[in-house]
Amino acid sequence: MPDSQSAAQTSARPVRRVALLTAGGYAPCLSSAVGGLIERYSEIAPDVEIIAYKHGYQGLLSGDSVTVTPEVRARAGVLHSFGGSPLGNSRVKLTNVKDLVKRGLVAEGDDPLAVAAGRLTEDGVDVLHTIGGDDTNTTAADLAKFLHSGGYELTVVGLPKTIDNDVIPIRQSLGAWTAAEEGAKFSRNVLAEHNVGGRMLIVHEVMGRHCGWLTAATAAEYRTWLDSQEWLPAIGLSREAWDVHAVYVPEARFDIESEAARLSEVMDTVGNVTIFLSEGAGVDTIVSELENSGAEVRRDAFGHVRLDEINPGAWFAKQFAEKLGAEKVLVQKSGYYARSAPANTEDLRLIKSMTDLAVECALRGESGVIGHDEEQGDRLRAIEFERIKGGKAFDLSAPWFTAMLDDIGQGPAVAAASH
Repeated sequence: MPDSQSAAQTSARPVRRVALLTAGGYAPCLSSAVGGLIERYSEIAPDVEIIAYKHGYQGLLSGDSVTVTPEVRARAGVLHSFGGSPLGNSRVKLTNVKDLVKRGLVAEGDDPLAVAAGRLTEDGVDVLHTIGGDDTNTTAADLAKFLHSGGYELTVVGLPKTIDNDVIPIRQSLGAWTAAEEGAKFSRNVLAEHNVGGRMLIVHEVMGRHCGWLTAATAAEYRTWLDSQEWLPAIGLSREAWDVHAVYVPEARFDIESEAARLSEVMDTVGNVTIFLSEGAGVDTIVSELENSGAEVRRDAFGHVRLDEINPGAWFAKQFAEKLGAEKVLVQKSGYYARSAPANTEDLRLIKSMTDLAVECALRGESGVIGHDEEQGDRLRAIEFERIKGGKAFDLSAPWFTAMLDDIGQGPAVAAASH
């Protein structure tokens, strides 16, 4: 039965056609989530037609869609073995009219919400499934409200996709576990470079603009792998050299001079230093430096700084290299490797539970974003759109994180940021 506390809406008509779209950056869940939705509809509502918009809201605006054929329904399980999204993604914000006009997605003077709503109406869509982050899902809710004001009832059921694991109030976002595991695999090869030369500094930059969960989880996953290995220090194969020596996340503040002094001792003793860094750590400082120097700091359609252009990993490497007396510096980014992987076993189980519930909610006309609601006992349910927000901070007091920092000798140096 529908959750009495959810913002359920009862569809005024039976569900005849549903539409799917994936949007935003990639995460290791998109292909599987698409497959899971198709499988579940085929199991319990085989007469419901399914279409999919290509490249997220871009396809919705331009009318670029594909029909899910009987062959696709029969073989949808294939999608669980792949990363990326078979539908394609894009970073399109329906409220950024200037950007949409510039890209030719709407005409000058058009209301993007009206254009998108018109396409859904014309296509006869009763249910829209969005697989994306907070922007993707709340935009879908705005579409439903717009259509409702015109007398058209659209049920919207979203799935939470983000490797940052930072959607409020959802306990675990789809794809985050896999991204941490893949980042740890990436680390194994990168950190093998630690003695390619003397006094090596390695900076492993991990995705995470505002939230450090993925960086912390990647470091923890990698160190679990370290614990499972045999070592041979007598020939130079030591756990200490392969270890992580510092973890920097956006939520934490630390003193570079104090950290440099600590890491200098590591460099002198172990012969190398490895830092795991969230791409969003220290961004305000970097942007301020660039703008003060007269450089242009470009931003995307959502107003976010283009992190790949300001290169936080290189900035931090420069800050530490001279202070540590590093003779060689290596900066590597695991983001695209990690986010485009197929879902691992843990995520596949989570995807299955969420897609099954998403279809059941859709068929009974209950809108919301599917997730374990942290504010309602971690219950899996359709969470009200108005409660969905991005930017959930990583909890620096998480026992597994504090234990890791204490183990690598960084614990006393990290404190919660004031902002």
